[in-house]
Amino acid sequence: MKPSFTLRCLALLSLLLLLTSCASNIDPSVYRQEKPSLDLRTYFNGTVDAWGMFQDRSGKIVKRFTVVMQCHWDGDTGTLDEAFVYSDGTKQRRVWTLKQTAPDHFVGTAADVIGSADGTVSGNILHWNYVLALPVDGSTYHVDFDDTMVLMDNKIMLNRAIMRKFGIELGSVTLSFTKRDGQQQ
Repeated sequence: MKPSFTLRCLALLSLLLLLTSCASNIDPSVYRQEKPSLDLRTYFNGTVDAWGMFQDRSGKIVKRFTVVMQCHWDGDTGTLDEAFVYSDGTKQRRVWTLKQTAPDHFVGTAADVIGSADGTVSGNILHWNYVLALPVDGSTYHVDFDDTMVLMDNKIMLNRAIMRKFGIELGSVTLSFTKRDGQQQ
């Protein structure tokens, strides 16, 4: 009887840890008074450059990369065409289509996003959740992204995304975006 009770307790504890590790601790509304206010259509319009890195869960930097984004909007629909160049010389392209569905809500799609990204803008942040089909060593894994972008000023935005699989943190992606001169509105 004791092993069964102990096993049940361990299973319950494991389930609770898994559920709490899956949940985001970001409540975008906390940032609603932060300035400058983020307007995705203004910031992601024109050319935006980015520099980033992927760190595994131990903190080791695994990959570095640069991104050049060509961005434009047609009404409530935006296109972010991202060209990645990794430190090992490999290249990747991702084209996001963003759709504003409410004053503070956006939905995003891309070829390697499973379903759609769900995003909320509040104050100076955009908080996204989505699943990305991530190629690793010849295999593709569906990885959960908890992604927060913070507008620092009209030109600079910082981004941190936590990657998880089955609720377990795999690592993080950190990016710094710079809107090219002459394109601020």
